[in-house]
Amino acid sequence: MFFLQTALSSLVAAHLVVAQATTVSGVVFNDANANGTRDRGEQGIAGVAVSNQDDIVTTDATGAFRISRGGGVVFVSVPDGYRSIGRFWRAVADTAAIAFAIAPSSAGREFTFVHASDTHVAPANVERTRRLRVLVDSLHPKFALITGDLVRDALRVPEAEATSYYELFARETAAFKTPLWVVPGNHENFGIERSLSKVSESHPLYGRGMYHHYQGPDYYSFTSGGVHFVALNTVDIDDQWYYGHVDSLQLAWLERDLALVPKNMPIVTFDHIPFFSSFEGLSGYRDTPPAPTLITVRGKTVFRHTVSNAAEVIAVLRKHRFVLALGGHIHAVEHLSYEVDGLRTRYNQSSAIVAPSDVAGMRFRSGVTLYRVRRGEIDAGEFIPLGLPEVRN
Repeated sequence: MFFLQTALSSLVAAHLVVAQATTVSGVVFNDANANGTRDRGEQGIAGVAVSNQDDIVTTDATGAFRISRGGGVVFVSVPDGYRSIGRFWRAVADTAAIAFAIAPSSAGREFTFVHASDTHVAPANVERTRRLRVLVDSLHPKFALITGDLVRDALRVPEAEATSYYELFARETAAFKTPLWVVPGNHENFGIERSLSKVSESHPLYGRGMYHHYQGPDYYSFTSGGVHFVALNTVDIDDQWYYGHVDSLQLAWLERDLALVPKNMPIVTFDHIPFFSSFEGLSGYRDTPPAPTLITVRGKTVFRHTVSNAAEVIAVLRKHRFVLALGGHIHAVEHLSYEVDGLRTRYNQSSAIVAPSDVAGMRFRSGVTLYRVRRGEIDAGEFIPLGLPEVRN
């Protein structure tokens, strides 16, 4: 009997070690004094979605959750009526429990938000990101979205140069008074053009790793003012090349995320490479590096600068009230609209903060778009110029 009890005890202990190694626990709480720390009397919040970019769980009656460690990043989908105090994501540590602090938000069903894109920040152009901060903060939106190509380049450069751009972006955006939500662009993928970067595929920050290290999840969601916002990573990697695509893991996560959203709630996506765009026609076919028009992936040739599996993604989104898709990448303001089965969805791209662009004899100024939301209805948006000399980068 002694040996049997010992064996059982060892088995239970081993099971606990495995459970601790593969899961992470935590709590989402109401940070009443907004100091980022759970103080006495601050209650947990039930029913909040927490994800590891694969699984999604909801907090129990005490605000507690347990989830698998996944890829090493866990985030809270900030619910309606709340704002995140500090980061909405955490890198998963070996033992520490995670506490997500959120606090009630004063804004109701009427608010504004800003869409900006393609900062490509570097020391030589940092004044443009600083001007973006001044402009955004002066507009007093509830938040701002920046749809990728945050840094000048991580694709083709060594680690030291890539990290210097990421750190510069972090420093500059920390000065914003307005909450920012960002997604990666193609330039955030570290070292993948290995013939130029000389970075090994085994580097721990290779590909999406550097973005995860500095910015956390590359896709996530939050709800604000009765609208569900979904950040997507529409930049996939094939060997040394990026292209527009939403991978299968992210697509499965998207279905799980939307399953928690009321069917009549408006859905807004924001990402870098757009679902659809007319700009391949305007700028013309290119078959030379660094970014030709077409790419062949696993024997199938597709457009590189739009989402190659957009139909799959839209099929998931259109099970809900998908009203607006915001993108970047093309460095120009573009508004497309499609009405299907009585539901109109707009596909709007933003100009580049880093510089104006010239396409087919047209100049597209740097600037942002200010959107106004009233009881779930989102207006057409107002373009606001950056207000700096329009000198090409």
